[in-house]
Amino acid sequence: MSELRFVRLGFGEDAVEYQAAWDKQREVHAARFADEVEDTCLLLEHPPVYTAGRRTADSERPLDGTPVIDVDRGGKITWHGPGQLVGYPIMKLPRPVDVVAHVRRLEEALIRTAAEFGLETSRVEGRSGVWVLGDPVEQRPALGGLSLDFDPRLADDEFDPRLNGPEYAPSNAGQRREDRKLAAIGIRVAKGVTMHGFSLNVNPDNTWFDRIIPCGIRDAGVASLANELGRDVTIDEVLPIVEKHLKDVLENADLKPRVVEREGAGETARDDAGEGARETERASA
Repeated sequence: MSELRFVRLGFGEDAVEYQAAWDKQREVHAARFADEVEDTCLLLEHPPVYTAGRRTADSERPLDGTPVIDVDRGGKITWHGPGQLVGYPIMKLPRPVDVVAHVRRLEEALIRTAAEFGLETSRVEGRSGVWVLGDPVEQRPALGGLSLDFDPRLADDEFDPRLNGPEYAPSNAGQRREDRKLAAIGIRVAKGVTMHGFSLNVNPDNTWFDRIIPCGIRDAGVASLANELGRDVTIDEVLPIVEKHLKDVLENADLKPRVVEREGAGETARDDAGEGARETERASA
């Protein structure tokens, strides 16, 4: 695999508007496809913005009509903003593309990053990203003061946590001792080259997530390094650690094409990761 270069686009007062970063991604993507540049990871902060992947439902968007930018990545709706480190690895993958393997590599680099700060994180089956696992359900405090043994978010298809007080807010998942997402991943692969990437919550105001259904998940919440560790953590502190682990994981990956089996003359294909035979995108926002 080629050497991974990092480009720090802007942080703090120099945070990069989402549209400007998206344009930069497309520029680097075209250059990487043409082999004019090596694999490149853009690192930055965004001013506050909601972005929605292709699978986002109308019922998951802000109730107050706050603008949302619809993007061409996989996954659903999320928030980007101050205190969140965003990374866009733009990399050429062998064909047929194994999108799931790429997502797993990004998760691994971020799990190692959290571990270096003393925070144990994990994957959750069926939900991409990096998670702080909560307590077993039977050990969690009752929601809303209820002693009944059910969670209305799961029992009622019409239940909306945004309309039912802070006890259901995604930003309070740590207090409820529920699973909570520390880092989200949403990617797109075009012409064998990746776009979009990850967002790692370092020290953001997580109440921004309370206005949406983050990643379309109603029974979990969001976390940050600062909240989980109980101390201030800065982007400057995290940047070199993220770069180190991305470089180690991505540069040393044994890249292999997705396994595709042909079935007869119809050339029906499948792959071991469960994706379709055609090039596709995968992620949860």
